[in-house]
Amino acid sequence: MTFTKTGADDFVITRRRKKYRFTRFNELANCFHLDEWEKVHQKYLSNGSVVAEIGAGSALFLVEQAKLFPDKVFVAVDIKSDRLYRGGRAADEADIYNIYFVRSDIARLSEVFPVHSVDELWLTFSDPYPRNSDRRHRLTHERFLKLYEKVLSADGVLHFKTDSDGLFDFSLDSLRQSHWAITEQTRDLHGSDLAENYKVMTSYEERFVSEGLKIKFLSAVPPKK
Repeated sequence: MTFTKTGADDFVITRRRKKYRFTRFNELANCFHLDEWEKVHQKYLSNGSVVAEIGAGSALFLVEQAKLFPDKVFVAVDIKSDRLYRGGRAADEADIYNIYFVRSDIARLSEVFPVHSVDELWLTFSDPYPRNSDRRHRLTHERFLKLYEKVLSADGVLHFKTDSDGLFDFSLDSLRQSHWAITEQTRDLHGSDLAENYKVMTSYEERFVSEGLKIKFLSAVPPKK
């Protein structure tokens, strides 16, 4: 692969920045690789009702939730440590101690959480994978719903919000076909009377709203056995 001089410099700087954040991720006490997390999660998850975000990115949304609900335990999961590092650092600097950041592939979710241990599970602004051929990668595809069903508690609930109409429609169909019950639904979250903590915005969501995009939201519970 060849680069222009500017492109090469940008590439090297980006790689160095990611390497730096990976190192910093290891130094933060609230950040864990999966093998580390498995050794301690029983202790941390027993401290209150558990709220998780899957594909959390920087997890700044979940940091705000942790600030609002200090009696709950929050866990952000993403495969990218450089993304999670941002949330970990933000929580550390704000002295928020009820949130943890776990680097893991979503396919290994049952190793992140014991069976039926999660009370709320968030999916926020997941990649819509707009091509139909990529639908299996969408985080509301039935193969992922099966993973969520295993870790959600008996009264557990899935929360989902997106700016994408296509992904929202796909998610509604996927949930219904998998026999999940949709308990809350709106195509204009910030114009609705739903719970205020659902409406917490990071800069990412603020940009969408400023561009006139409506935020779609739903809550759903898995089929009862």
